[in-house]
Order: sequence, then C-alpha cells, then structure tokens
Amino acid sequence: MRISVQEQAFDLGAEAEAFASGRRDMGAIVTFTGVVRDLPEDTLEAMEIEHYPGMTEKAIAAMVQQAIERFDLGDALVIHRHGRLVPGEMIMMVATAARHRKHAFEGATFLMDYLKSRAPFWKCEITAAGAEWVASMDEDEAALARW
Repeated sequence: MRISVQEQAFDLGAEAEAFASGRRDMGAIVTFTGVVRDLPEDTLEAMEIEHYPGMTEKAIAAMVQQAIERFDLGDALVIHRHGRLVPGEMIMMVATAARHRKHAFEGATFLMDYLKSRAPFWKCEITAAGAEWVASMDEDEAALARW
C-alpha cells in the first residue's frame, strides 16, 4: 500500500508501470486518474485544494486498508495532489491489484467513491466571477452509499 498526498505533479506512466511491475501473482491491475475539468457554466481558472497534513494521509490509509481487506486486493496505490491546479492537470490516481479483475475494479471504484466524498480535502474553484468552495454532491454520496 502506498499513499501520497503531494503538491507536485506525478508521472502517470511511471507510477502505473512501477505499481504493475513484477506482480506475477496478480491477474488484474486497474488504474484511474482524475483530471481537473473546466466548469460548464463558467471558465475555471484554477482549483485550490487544501488538506490537513497527517490527518489526510491517515484517513486515506484507513480506507485503503479497508479496500484491501474487503475486495481481497493484493495492493493499492493512492496519489492525491493539493495546492493550485488548473484544468487539464491530473489531480489524483488510484491503482489496485488483485488476482481477479472483478476485485480490482470494485476496489478501485470503492476508493474513488471514498476519495470523492469522504477524504479530508477542501476544494475551492476560482473563476473570473470569484472563488467558491465546492460542496458535496448528492450523486457522490449516493455512489458511496452503495458500498
């Protein structure tokens, strides 16, 4: 298990290759990468992501451990950025390894749903009209509730 909460960009290819390398006992590797997207109603200049160091990593580690146990994962990786990001930049990556694809996909989806609605990050969207904190969305809560 590896968790990284970082300000700097990450190399998606290198991270995926390192995670998948040498896993002869795993039949499936699933990766997901989240990207900062523009807003449909206004042009997003940037997104500022804040967190409490130490608390954030501890909360994510607990959820990753739960995913490993619940979905029989061989391993999992979560990278999440903080600081100022602009549309098109990678914001996060989840990778899971399992003997079977179903477990790898379910584990990755579980972690993505958790990160979207429960991980202790605070996001502020900055547009020409000003800055606004992002509130939790009903569909994100519903996605997490299925687990």
